[in-house]
Amino acid sequence: MTYVDLNPVRAKMATTPEQSHFTSIQRRIKAAMRGKQPERLLPFVGNEHQAMPKGLTFDVTDYLALVDDTGRSLRSDKRGAIASGTANILNRLNIPLESWLKITHEFKTLFTGPVGTLEDLTRYCAHLGKKRIAHASSCRHWHN
Repeated sequence: MTYVDLNPVRAKMATTPEQSHFTSIQRRIKAAMRGKQPERLLPFVGNEHQAMPKGLTFDVTDYLALVDDTGRSLRSDKRGAIASGTANILNRLNIPLESWLKITHEFKTLFTGPVGTLEDLTRYCAHLGKKRIAHASSCRHWHN
């Protein structure tokens, strides 16, 4: 999976995995930011030592780190290397690890409406013609 998720980076179609269009990692990131598992992909179910439903036996945050670390381990003169000076994936997404874990595990209790950065939410409300930005404080808290 990691090899495939890094293909657009190796092909120089993207500089980071989250910018790789039509990849499972981009679908997983977008779904996780909505507090969901992506449709039509086998879910990450966590620790393999617990009784779990069918799925990939590790956590999504571990997979993100694996892809990021793998991209960095390639020699910088090779195609597809993520520059060593590039921030780690959660930093590039501007999401603190604690926030990422809380958002993905407690999404339904934290949010009841649209979710995203304050900039995204402002754009969304403008598109709908709404003057009041609902849940702005949650977006400021979780996406800063």
